Amino acid sequence: MGKVFMENHMNHAKPLRGEIENRQVGDIALGDLDDYIGFHLRLAQNASFRAFQRQTGQSDLRPGWYALLSLINDNPGITPMTLSRASGRDKSTLTPLLRDMIREGLVEKQPIARDRRSYALFATPAGIARLVDLSRHAAEHDKRLDRIVGDRKAELLNLLRRITAEIE
Repeated sequence: MGKVFMENHMNHAKPLRGEIENRQVGDIALGDLDDYIGFHLRLAQNASFRAFQRQTGQSDLRPGWYALLSLINDNPGITPMTLSRASGRDKSTLTPLLRDMIREGLVEKQPIARDRRSYALFATPAGIARLVDLSRHAAEHDKRLDRIVGDRKAELLNLLRRITAEIE
């Protein structure tokens, strides 16, 4: 680590135990993170998911289920590899989500004759019913986000798409 980094981050007196236990979120020093776009994207994503989960009233809802169900329903027979690229999830996070969705009866997998190593994914009737319900909540949730960003929605979406395209 650089000398300046070490000096800036090591010269703080350690707080007492009671001070740590009584800290509120607004009292936490973010340091360099306060100016990092990636950090704030993650906070916004987490806040958005928690609000969406509360709105649905579905405590078993996992991050990504709505997007994955939507992509699978809109692309019957999609493979996990293609779904991974479309959803921006790597295999290590996609595989457990798919396993849970299959176990819950929301998605089914079928073998692909020409490729024994992969399989095709399809939304089940239960998955479609869940998707219809989640879509209704997603539309309401998006209206709330629209109110927050106001007339800058198109600009925000373009910036997010640009970040995705240029970083990938």
